[in-house]
Amino acid sequence: MIAVFILIAYLIGSIPTSVWIGKAFYNIDVREFGSGNAGATNTFRVLGKKAGIPVLIIDIVKGTLAVSLAYFSGFHAQSNEFIDLELALGVAALLGHIFPIFAGFRGGKGVATILGIVVCIVPVSCSLSLIVFLVVLFSTRIVSVASMTAGLCFPVILNLILGNTNPILTFFSITVSALLLITHRKNIQRLIKKQETKVRLFPVKNK
Repeated sequence: MIAVFILIAYLIGSIPTSVWIGKAFYNIDVREFGSGNAGATNTFRVLGKKAGIPVLIIDIVKGTLAVSLAYFSGFHAQSNEFIDLELALGVAALLGHIFPIFAGFRGGKGVATILGIVVCIVPVSCSLSLIVFLVVLFSTRIVSVASMTAGLCFPVILNLILGNTNPILTFFSITVSALLLITHRKNIQRLIKKQETKVRLFPVKNK
């Protein structure tokens, strides 16, 4: 039964929101433009906020929905078995987002889906990491830098600041950070070359 839940979580994560919305409403595959990534940031960049906002929301909900399958397992909520299953479901959804079976295994970086996952499992650590993301984003206006910084801070916040004692949760937090760095490797290359795009956080008013 657990294997079935994990498979369902992977399939939920595999829903290629940006690809489907881009093709259905704009006749565009966002992976062929911008950064070539099938995520919310590239959707904002290529298609604008009318497409980017729903993609962002749905990608977050994918992670939350996948993790919530644990409530149907019969495990007592907050037990070690329950938390371990939440983590397994979260990883499955994340892998689905990065390697979606419904879109030729070419997906996104998983930042929004990770947010939907960790907000359910460790909401305090997630909230503090989100604050880090926003501070860095407003300071640099570079989404990739904000995402990677928040990802690297996540295991530090969870394990060193908040004192997590669950070894599987520790492993999960470190794995998430590593995956974020791996999926952002092209962004890192552009940052080194000083070619990474900055976002416009506020609309420019016409004079």
